[in-house]
Amino acid sequence: MNHSSNDPDSEPNEPLRYLSKDEAAALETELLSDYRFGQQQLIEIWGHACAVAIAKAFPLGTLAKKQPTVLVVCGPDQNGSVGLVCARHLRIFEYEPTIFYPKRSPQTLHQDFTVQCEKMDIPFLSYLPAEVQLINDAYNLVIDAILGPEADHTDVREPYSSILATLKQIKIPIVSVDVPSGWDADEPGTDGINPEVLISLTVPKRCAASFPGKHFLVGRFLPYDIQKKYELNLPEYPGTDCLIQL
Repeated sequence: MNHSSNDPDSEPNEPLRYLSKDEAAALETELLSDYRFGQQQLIEIWGHACAVAIAKAFPLGTLAKKQPTVLVVCGPDQNGSVGLVCARHLRIFEYEPTIFYPKRSPQTLHQDFTVQCEKMDIPFLSYLPAEVQLINDAYNLVIDAILGPEADHTDVREPYSSILATLKQIKIPIVSVDVPSGWDADEPGTDGINPEVLISLTVPKRCAASFPGKHFLVGRFLPYDIQKKYELNLPEYPGTDCLIQL
């Protein structure tokens, strides 16, 4: 439990709760409406913490290639914006991100994050190479910030269906943000990409309950009352870290 109760005699070490897609959406709505968090604020918190998690999972000195190249694939909605923020912070951490953002959102918020990346001289790809080996040769890893938990995994449309088909074939590690793209947020993935690392935002989703790879939980900001309401039983984060490996 992460200070979700003021009772010193409350039971510690209760199992971390994995939320359904609907529960996670309700929690986020409550953060935005009742607790007055801003969407831009949340995306910035998440994106920064994702970059920190990636730096822990793949330190600069351990990358296979001489150049610390990273491909960040961004979808059109909130997960895509988290990817944009993550790319910006990775650039500050001296990685060399490249962004593929095929369908840019018309919303001002998402456009702002795009401009921030452009001002950091982060390159944007105009297309994703169909030749998988080109991706394997050019990058150390791929960050999947394509489809969030709200996406309908049974109806993935172009260009994302083709992107996922390509990502299924690559040999370099994939890091997925919140939910691996193409997975049902409520069920473990059976037919989709196979990430080596998963970064859950705020709370883990049910699909991550049996995730076999490295699993990070990021976003150490939840008010104690909301932790208690949803019975999250969050783990104790180490020191002042904004993330924990589960």
